[in-house]
Amino acid sequence: QVRLVESGGRLVQAGGSLRLSCAASGGTFSNYVMAWFRQAPGKEREFVAAISRSGGSTSHADSVKGRFAIFRDNAKNTMYLQMNSLKPEDTAVYYCAADQRPAVSSWYKEYDFWGQGTQVTVSS
Repeated sequence: QVRLVESGGRLVQAGGSLRLSCAASGGTFSNYVMAWFRQAPGKEREFVAAISRSGGSTSHADSVKGRFAIFRDNAKNTMYLQMNSLKPEDTAVYYCAADQRPAVSSWYKEYDFWGQGTQVTVSS
């Protein structure tokens, strides 16, 4: 089973940038479709972005298109989320997820493996 550890979350001002990382261990990283989800207090878990096994295909939620970018480095067993032009509404715990499915998905229940989350707080 793959183990996922997120890092990079912190307090940042609106308009700023952050890069989140998700380090994987215990499995063949390139066998997994990867994704980022987020959850704000009192809200449901929300899809942010997903990336195919090779990194050749990505999907981003409409709310982050043009501002966030998901990418991965299979040689380093790591996935990233570059977040630019951050807004207060981006404040949430960000989770990375993995699954040995054939294609990306935006539905969180289709991902079997999850990290513990990293807090991103955007101040206005």
